[in-house]
Amino acid sequence: MAVTREGLGQVAQQMARASWPCAEPERRSEAVAPRRILLVEDNVDILEAMRELLEEMGHLVEVSSDGVEGANRLLELRPDVALVDIGLPGIDGYEVARRVRSAPGGDDFYLIALTGYGGSETKAKVLAAGFDVHMVKPLSLSDLPRLVEQSRPAR
Repeated sequence: MAVTREGLGQVAQQMARASWPCAEPERRSEAVAPRRILLVEDNVDILEAMRELLEEMGHLVEVSSDGVEGANRLLELRPDVALVDIGLPGIDGYEVARRVRSAPGGDDFYLIALTGYGGSETKAKVLAAGFDVHMVKPLSLSDLPRLVEQSRPAR
């Protein structure tokens, strides 16, 4: 069966709707400081849905849609949290994590890998590349706030 680019976009929109229903998102407590977040995701529908949800939660969100730009922006912006898709154009998420971790101050980042694969081999590869957390897409509405709030607050 052939899948067109338009078909993939429809699937991504359905994933975004299923993962982030129209229900009111969980609000962070006033005691939790807003985080500076970099979201690196090449699927525009997922990127926009996650960005919107994170901003509604009060976080400051920057985005990138490819691996090379994502690694460069991570080092430039030095966000509190980076949510990085594994399957990116340019360089994959594994290489993004390796480049960032090998740079001066690279251990300061809180890196969350986003992938469609949940097996133990994938998790081991994600952690070996330097990610702090391995998450399987689609994320539930309750996973995202919890993961972001585990990071250090904005400096």
